[in-house]
Amino acid sequence: MTDALKRLSDEGVAIWLDDLSRKRITSGNLAELIDQSHVVGVTTNPSIFQKAISSGDGYEQQLTDLAARKVTVDEAIRMITTADVRDAADILRPVFDATEGQDGRVSIEVDPRLAHETTATIAEAKQLAWLVDRPNTLIKIPATKAGLPAITEVIGKGISVNVTLIFSLERYREVMDAYLAGLEKAKAAGLDLSEIHSVASFFVSRVDSEIDKRLDGIGTDEAKALKGKAALANARLAYEAYEEVFSSERWTALDRAHANKQRPLWASTGVKDPAYKDTLYVVDLVAPGTVNTMPEATLEATADHGEVSGDTIRGTYEQARAELDAVAKLGISYDDVVQLLEDEGVEKFEASWNDLLKSTEAELKRLAPAED
Repeated sequence: MTDALKRLSDEGVAIWLDDLSRKRITSGNLAELIDQSHVVGVTTNPSIFQKAISSGDGYEQQLTDLAARKVTVDEAIRMITTADVRDAADILRPVFDATEGQDGRVSIEVDPRLAHETTATIAEAKQLAWLVDRPNTLIKIPATKAGLPAITEVIGKGISVNVTLIFSLERYREVMDAYLAGLEKAKAAGLDLSEIHSVASFFVSRVDSEIDKRLDGIGTDEAKALKGKAALANARLAYEAYEEVFSSERWTALDRAHANKQRPLWASTGVKDPAYKDTLYVVDLVAPGTVNTMPEATLEATADHGEVSGDTIRGTYEQARAELDAVAKLGISYDDVVQLLEDEGVEKFEASWNDLLKSTEAELKRLAPAED
C-alpha cells in the first residue's frame, strides 16, 4: 500500500498530513500514519480545528473543566487547540530528532482575525510558541502584506514559522525575502540559525478552481484546453524561484552560519474537480526539498494508486510560463486571480474561526455548572 509514498519520500518530498483532531491522537491513528504511511509532519488551520472540535469527539472533559473555570471562549479555544498540537508534537518528536529538526513538526495558526495586523500577529505568534512549548512547532503566519514584517520579526526572535496562504509568485518572493531578513536579524542577535526552520505554504488546487471557472466562462476550445494547467504551472515556477533565491550570494552568507532553507510546501493538494486524477497535485509536484501536506483522502489515494516517476518539476519551467501566458492572453488577469484567492483565503479561515467561537461558546454554556 505505501510503496508510492515511500517513493515520494525517496524523491525528497516530505509527506505531511493536513488534518488533526483529538480522536486522531488518542486512537493511535496519527502514530499509525507515521509508522506505516511515511507521514513526517502535521498541518492545521482554523477550518480543520472547527471541524474537529465541532464533532465533539474527545473534547467533552476539557470543555467541562473550562466551563467550570468560567474561561472566555477565546481562551477555551486556545487551550483546546494548543493541547492537540502539543500532543501531536510529542507523537512526532522521534521524527523531529531523527531528521535534526527538519520534519516531525506540527503547525498552528495565529488567530485569522489578525491577518492584517502586524503587531498583533507578532504578539500572537510569541504567545502560541510559549503556550505549545515544543521545539517541533511551526507558527503559521499568513502571507498578507501585514504578515510579511511579522514573519521577519518572529523568525528574528528564533521562532520557526510556516508561512501560509501564498498564491502569487511575487508574494512568494516577498515571503522568502522576509525569511532571509529574519535570519539576518537572528544572526545579528547571536541566535543559533540551525535551530530556526520555516516552510512556505504555496496553495495549489484553489488556483485551478478559480482559473478553470473563468476558462469555462470563455468557453472556447482554446480555453478548455488550458483547464487544470495553471495551478501546476504556478507551483512549478514557485520552485524555480526557490532554487534561484536559495542559491544567491545572500543565502550563501546565511548558509555558512548553518541556516536552513525555507522549504516550499504544497498546500491545498486535495483535487476539487472530479475530472482530474485524485493524485494530480502530488505526483505532478515532485522535487527534492519540498513538503506536500495532504488531506487523508489524498494520502490514501497516493498510497493506493499514485504513480511517482521521479522529479516532475525541474525542466518544466518554460512550459509552465507558456501555460500561464496562454491563460493571460485569453484575458484572465493573474494578479486579479491571486489577490482574490488571498482575500478569500483569509475570509474563509476567519469564518471558520467565528463558527468555532460560536459552537465552543454554546458548549461552554451547556456544560456550565449550576450556580451554588
